[in-house]
Amino acid sequence: MLLTSAQFSERERLILAPYAMMNGDSRGRVYPEDQHPYRSPFQKDRDRVIHTTAFRRLEYKTQVFVYHEGDLYRNRLTHSIEVAQIGRTMARALRANEDLTEAICLAHDLGHPPFGHTGEATLNGLMAEFGGFDHQRQTMRLVERLEDRYPGFPGLNLTYEVREGLVKHDTDYDITDASGYEPDRAGTLECQISNLADEIAYNSADLDDGLRSGILDPADVGRLSIWQKIRESLAAAPDYPVSEDAPLDSLLRARAIRKVISAEVTDAVTTTAMRLEAYDFASVDDLRAYGRNVATFSPEMEALNRELKDFLLEKFYRHWRVNRMAAKAQRILRDLFTSYSQDPGQLPPDAQARLKTEPEGIERAICDYVAGMTDRFAIQDHLKLFDPDTRV
Repeated sequence: MLLTSAQFSERERLILAPYAMMNGDSRGRVYPEDQHPYRSPFQKDRDRVIHTTAFRRLEYKTQVFVYHEGDLYRNRLTHSIEVAQIGRTMARALRANEDLTEAICLAHDLGHPPFGHTGEATLNGLMAEFGGFDHQRQTMRLVERLEDRYPGFPGLNLTYEVREGLVKHDTDYDITDASGYEPDRAGTLECQISNLADEIAYNSADLDDGLRSGILDPADVGRLSIWQKIRESLAAAPDYPVSEDAPLDSLLRARAIRKVISAEVTDAVTTTAMRLEAYDFASVDDLRAYGRNVATFSPEMEALNRELKDFLLEKFYRHWRVNRMAAKAQRILRDLFTSYSQDPGQLPPDAQARLKTEPEGIERAICDYVAGMTDRFAIQDHLKLFDPDTRV
């Protein structure tokens, strides 16, 4: 028997908490659409994100390592999938809307340019006189304008709640500007869960990739408070106990990273559940009106995370190998942007056509084109422009 979207909405009200965002209570889309017979609005949003060009391109966009440095490291696509998996787990435990959480998680990095945060900083500098650049605003440009997939509207025409979740995504690496989305009110619980899931995913993944690559010294990692707690729990594991001085091979590393993720997710879920119970929100509007994030870590876990993030910044993100690739990335993006700005005739026809229609000027259109590149395409395009032996 077919489960219709209307029946699905009725089921939500029986299962989800009163503070969860129900599909039936969505503020809708900018361009009204008919209700799908068996997919809810937030399911449609998730599906639209997955089928975008921008989402597919994340496979060859840097998380920390550029794509050619190894097949086993995270990229923006695998990161987004990991965020969505963690987000769904947390949403289900807290009786929030899993589909809304997943849609926000999968879309949150669509606007990242090639070469990760180095690429973002480089484009922001190049666009300093033309409005700047940040990946969060670029994500909104993509979902509201740049993805050209539907005849009836620009962008993806996502629901208000998904778009709000994207503009209120506030981790250490996001510039939040919620203008037009009630900036004085908190995001939905699903939005807040997405923020925590992102932080958990990139902290644990970067720790894993740093160890796998050999950039991080296991002895240095071993001095982290969170790592010591994890090793203690593994030593006491009833199934496969591991001595605290056992060498960190690939199996032990995988077990330890899983424990880190599990510890952070469990802490976030239990802390958030206690706060939700204490505030006793009767509706999603009550939760929004609170004005601050309810979904959070405990003070103890927050301190452990801060130590971990400071460690990764100093020992991983600023490592000479990472800095060397960052310097290459800066040169590549500066050369591409400058070359196209000086001679837009080098752009392909579809990009040239946008120069005439972009209301923010040709620099923004060129920035959109460069920001949409994958690491691989940017490197290849740079060779075509500057290497005489490379065919154009």
